[in-house]
Amino acid sequence: MGPSFNEQFDQHGAWRREFAQQLKRLAEWMSSHDLMDAAVQERLHRLEEQVRSDKVMVAFVAEFSRGKSELINAIFFADYGRRIMPASAGRTTMCPTELGYDAAQAPSLRLLPIETRLQVQSLAEWRVKTERWTEISLDVGNANQIAKALEKVAEVRKVSLDDARALGFWHDELTDENPVPDAQGLVEVPMWRHAVINIPHPLLKQGLVILDTPGLNAVGAEPELTVNLIPQAHAVVFILSADTGVTRSDLSIWREHLATSPDSMDARLVVLNKIDTLWDTLNSAEQVQSQMERQCSTSAEMLGVPLDRVIPVSAQKGLVAKITADDLLLETSGLPVLEEALAKGIMGRRQSILRATVATGVASLRTETARVINIRRRDLDDQMAELRSLRGKNASVIESMRHRIEQEQREFDLSTAKIQAVRAVHLKLLRAVFQQLGAKALKTELAELAQTLQQKGIKLGVKKIYTQTFDKLRGTLDKAQASGTEIQAMLAGTFRQLNAEFGFSLQVPTPPQLEHFAHDLDQIEQSHLQYLGMGNALKLAQPEFAERLVRALAMRLRTVYESAANDLELWSKSATAQLDAQLRERRRSFARRIEAVDRIQQAASGLVERISEIETNEEALDLLEGRLQELTAQLIAVPGLEPVATLDLHLESA
Repeated sequence: MGPSFNEQFDQHGAWRREFAQQLKRLAEWMSSHDLMDAAVQERLHRLEEQVRSDKVMVAFVAEFSRGKSELINAIFFADYGRRIMPASAGRTTMCPTELGYDAAQAPSLRLLPIETRLQVQSLAEWRVKTERWTEISLDVGNANQIAKALEKVAEVRKVSLDDARALGFWHDELTDENPVPDAQGLVEVPMWRHAVINIPHPLLKQGLVILDTPGLNAVGAEPELTVNLIPQAHAVVFILSADTGVTRSDLSIWREHLATSPDSMDARLVVLNKIDTLWDTLNSAEQVQSQMERQCSTSAEMLGVPLDRVIPVSAQKGLVAKITADDLLLETSGLPVLEEALAKGIMGRRQSILRATVATGVASLRTETARVINIRRRDLDDQMAELRSLRGKNASVIESMRHRIEQEQREFDLSTAKIQAVRAVHLKLLRAVFQQLGAKALKTELAELAQTLQQKGIKLGVKKIYTQTFDKLRGTLDKAQASGTEIQAMLAGTFRQLNAEFGFSLQVPTPPQLEHFAHDLDQIEQSHLQYLGMGNALKLAQPEFAERLVRALAMRLRTVYESAANDLELWSKSATAQLDAQLRERRRSFARRIEAVDRIQQAASGLVERISEIETNEEALDLLEGRLQELTAQLIAVPGLEPVATLDLHLESA
């Protein structure tokens, strides 16, 4: 049995902390040796941000009463010695609940009132409106107080059918999904629309985010949950009940919200929970095992997943076993098998992706810094050749050389106007790309789709307009890619000219690559298509629901466009930073050359001393380059991120 998810996550956290320390040491060393230009600084910042803020989101999805909250308790919170998330018979988690940790905020439970559904703002927009949330402080040293506070996520209220309809919990045409009215004709709806728990649990502090979702009725009523949060989770754990298997409502959740694209299937685990209900003393152990295997096989077949993705578990017995330190019961509960699958599947793939990202970033960092060192080495070689040519020469020759250096410096200074003109054209082209990927342009591209979705009644022809919209979005990315290639071609011509005229060693960067953002668009398109079929036509007919859907789509697309723009900006900085570095080093070289000639004119020993200084500086550069290789190699080799044998759980980098 391999390490549990908690142990694997602890190792991941230790690696991140050690990496951050190594990165800080590298930054300090580079600053002390004047190797920190804009592009290098940006790469260091991005590497630090990627590792420091790396989040691993695990979404738990199930219909009501499948033991989802109990499973979260068993995997993550058994160390508290009691249940933390409310888990009892019947409906408990009534609103989507996120568990994470932000050190900038005090430990708390924040609750967004359900009435906010009557307004068009998305969840992302409500997050910044802190005054609309109800906040309850959490005492991190008091497990009972935390558990008591978290009971509020299960709160409900009774409303009329009209109010339930307006809130999205009652559909006249979808009677199977509607709650049952009481004797007064009132129905239960959640008190809260969304809950955010901020608590310094060791795993949450290291970047784990847990998403606990309610049943079908609530999931389907919140588009942002199903088209943004769940698709972006690094893994989704779908929970069934062993005594019922795959029910009609389970199948609805799976088909409508989890099996929306082939790519998404790779990040899904199915848990057959409550296997203790099959532990019948009247049956033999072999009969119980056979029954459990049959349920797993049937569930895998109905959901269309490999059998090894269906894991039988008793969350309740697993929690009890952890609290009472009963190893035999823990093994029987199946919980260690699930934890190992999470550890290898989620953390293994996540670490692999992060390791590849780090290696790529460090390699780019090393290349850009080594280029500056090589510029300095070449300047020293030129100075050495120049000074050696002065051996045995008289004062007039030395004075002539000084005039020649000054003339070169004047010509070089005049060239800066040409370089500034090129830079202006470069920035103009870049600003045009940023406008293409900006929020205003995105709103224009979504205008026709938004207008169609906001029409009253059944939305005829919406799928066609939806497809056309995404074709336009992909076209925008293609234009951005073409603009990047155009900028690259312009820089290539300029670099060749500068290399020829001034002996620079500028290297033409490869064009920026935006193809993976087109893949992101494909995934978003697939995750939204579920709402455009006949099964959701009645929900889509509601203007409020359609408005929330458009806003959720816009938020997700904005993230893709902003990421593409950020990648282009970093590429641009990397392309121009070497020009800035060579200009800076060339100016320093002129100053050093003139200083050397002045010293030679003033004293006969000046030439020998200067040649000796250059030889010493060349040796120092060799040491500098060696230290750069050493420090960057340490970043990649930080222990704690060794390759892990993984299950085939495909995770996209977040």
